[in-house]
Amino acid sequence: MTPEQALAREAIKHTMSVYNTEGDRGRLEGLASAFFEDGVLESANGEFQGRQAIIDGLGEGVAKRASSPEKGVGFVRHNLTTCRIEFASDTEAHCWTYFIVFTKFGPDHMGTYIDHFKKRGDEWLIARRRVKLHWNNEASTFHDE
Repeated sequence: MTPEQALAREAIKHTMSVYNTEGDRGRLEGLASAFFEDGVLESANGEFQGRQAIIDGLGEGVAKRASSPEKGVGFVRHNLTTCRIEFASDTEAHCWTYFIVFTKFGPDHMGTYIDHFKKRGDEWLIARRRVKLHWNNEASTFHDE
């Protein structure tokens, strides 16, 4: 591993933390800032291209949980675990990161982020993220459709 790759890994991990901490707090503009302006988020809810489309695509679920007492999760915490980062070039990386989400009800769901990161200046931003779910609790506050 080169010193540049070590720095890139830390920048990538920082971007991942921005996505999760902003999302956990319902601050979708902050979450979307982890993506390139034309970045893509693919999940069970659909495929959204561009920051505004990502905000709009996730906004309904955030609003639904906030307005429904039975969905009042109190807090949401995405916990990232195993992370594999492979560099395709000096400006592109592919990542696979396991996550598990907790709410006040305990474990809610888990899966893998499958990411394509690109470098812009000193930042590494998400060009494409696929959220692959592996498990969700029957009482999941996120995946109840």
